[in-house]
Amino acid sequence: MIAIARQIAIRAPAARVFDQLSPPANLLEIWPSLVAVEDARVEPDGRHAFAWTYRMAGVKLRGRCDTVEIERDRRRVDRNTGGIPSTFRWTFEPQGDETAVRLEVEYEVPALLRMIAGAVLRALNEREAETLLANLKARIETGIPPVKRVA
Repeated sequence: MIAIARQIAIRAPAARVFDQLSPPANLLEIWPSLVAVEDARVEPDGRHAFAWTYRMAGVKLRGRCDTVEIERDRRRVDRNTGGIPSTFRWTFEPQGDETAVRLEVEYEVPALLRMIAGAVLRALNEREAETLLANLKARIETGIPPVKRVA
């Protein structure tokens, strides 16, 4: 299992940041290598479930995401099965007029990509996490969708 942790401060209430991440279609605006979201469902508490297509190191992978833990406006844990078994832990901590957003990701390298695992793949995924958070910040603070980069 590989782990990545990143944090960013966003000038917005925690509820607004949390709500931005609940509809899976919003992820397409901020997640550089997320190619498609299908069969999405969002519950009133913010839980979501959807099928996804993701490009890692140029290889398209498919899987499913399901929220497994939720504390509205404070924390969400999403588990992915299929192409990239992984867990995303999001925490939202109010700090004055900002929210500290922390993203912790644990993932398994797909068998197809193990040949290039190591430092190169990890560096790509660390940059992906940083870009995801920067895009979330830009989307919320400016209201303008960021330009999607594909890694």
